[in-house]
Amino acid sequence: MVVIPCGHKDRKPFILRYVNNDARVLFGQRLRQLRKQVGISQEALAHQAGLDRSYVGGVERGEYNISLLNICLLADALNLPPYELLRFTDNKQDQGARPRGR
Repeated sequence: MVVIPCGHKDRKPFILRYVNNDARVLFGQRLRQLRKQVGISQEALAHQAGLDRSYVGGVERGEYNISLLNICLLADALNLPPYELLRFTDNKQDQGARPRGR
């Protein structure tokens, strides 16, 4: 039997080719940002989504590869469409592009 490697194991999705951070970390940062904008705690978000608070904290720290179902549960708890949770960028790259002042 001959195994032919496809080469796709190490290939990043297009959206992640130009960022330095792992997608899990970027997703967690975006989740935390949106949760704070809404003004609720991790515990309240977890309760509304039907998830454990420690799991939500782990997602925000980028420790878990979150499932699509849990993305939808969190988005619903935040009263947002799920795609809003996936609208993340690499914050380190964006810092130089942000205008200074108020």
